[in-house]
Amino acid sequence: MLWNLKPQARAYRYVGHKDVVTSVQFSPHGNLLASASRDRTVRLWIPDKRGKSSEFKAHTAPVRSVDFSADGQLLVTASEDKSIKVWNMYRQRFLYSLYRHTHWVRCAKFSPDGRLIVSCSEDKTVKIWDTTNKQCVNNFSDSVGFANHVGFNPNGTCIATAGSDHTVKIWDIRVNKLLQHYQVHGGGVNCISFHPSGNYLLTASSDATLKILDLLEGRLIYTLQGHTGPVFSVEFSKSGELFSSGGADTQVLLWRTNFDTLHYKDLNKRNLKRLHFDSPPHLLDIYPRTPHPHEGKIETIEINPKLEVIDLQISSPPVVDIFSFDSTTTTETTVRTLPDKDEEICGRFFNPSLMSPECSPTTVKKKTEDVSDLPSESQRSVPLAVTDALEHIMDQLHVLTQTVSILEQRLTLTEDKLKDCLENQQKLFSAIQQKS
Repeated sequence: MLWNLKPQARAYRYVGHKDVVTSVQFSPHGNLLASASRDRTVRLWIPDKRGKSSEFKAHTAPVRSVDFSADGQLLVTASEDKSIKVWNMYRQRFLYSLYRHTHWVRCAKFSPDGRLIVSCSEDKTVKIWDTTNKQCVNNFSDSVGFANHVGFNPNGTCIATAGSDHTVKIWDIRVNKLLQHYQVHGGGVNCISFHPSGNYLLTASSDATLKILDLLEGRLIYTLQGHTGPVFSVEFSKSGELFSSGGADTQVLLWRTNFDTLHYKDLNKRNLKRLHFDSPPHLLDIYPRTPHPHEGKIETIEINPKLEVIDLQISSPPVVDIFSFDSTTTTETTVRTLPDKDEEICGRFFNPSLMSPECSPTTVKKKTEDVSDLPSESQRSVPLAVTDALEHIMDQLHVLTQTVSILEQRLTLTEDKLKDCLENQQKLFSAIQQKS
């Protein structure tokens, strides 16, 4: 759903996925919206009242995460098929997969400069990938729980993980060192978000609370109550002035911070100056001071807005259902329908910075507003036979995808059984050696 922050404004509900939607994200320019679903697909939406979308099919299991690179040219997806896939947004095609995780991949995120990808999995590891040589360059493991969510800090020197073991951890990827370890939640931590300044970290947990950590002082400063159930998602705005949270109580809450407001473009310029591993330390880099036993620490502020905040949305806001049409399907074999002439030139899904002069954002805006002049589905000059043939091809590809998924599951079972056999054989061999 796409919400307007103005009170009493209508909301748009985009219909196209066939199962639970697990992740959504705007592109950096705001001209695209990516969504992942348990129906094993990823969709790209144009966030307007036409609801045009493009569907990507390559994963063989539910997709858990989507994330755009900072320049908007790449999209990374993470799935329960144990893989991470990278897509080209300019051409709308699959690029490559990353395989090293041995269990479901929960989340994958680009670094601010786009050179690295961080991923977390239920195999209790967090991996760093180099997008240039497509190799795993770093690995952090945990013996207790696995990370539900992971992300880079704004200057790209550290990663933070949200743990199923109720912890939040911050690692320096330059020296492979655990910097800070927070145990402030009473339930699994589901999501994290860095403030654009890099000084604060926002966490969402199954204990129905949000917490704000001061990373420079290394302590919890705010506990936010408002949800009546587990909180699954949280995100700062680009300026850091606002953040939103969504939970199992079907509520989306919008919060305003009292931090110093900084313009996100200035922050991006400042952070781009120190995105390299060999850069000298800066004041905003996060370094541990002393161990932080948070139980007997300085008092924190607890905020419960239930009696102070009135819902900006009425109980039943006007919702417009928008059904996806004219979707382009992309698979690992890069099967896609041909775009319209205007799309080939301008590319409504393309990055605005890559557009030709005759296709400036103002031109695109005029085309979007002038919806009535566009041809309807029945007026398009696509022969019915071609449409039927394409649908048949897509059905066959879907069957192939399901077959590959079944084979992958069987292979995994075989690997597990083989591992058990080897372990038993080793035990028997050890026992025989001890007797002799």
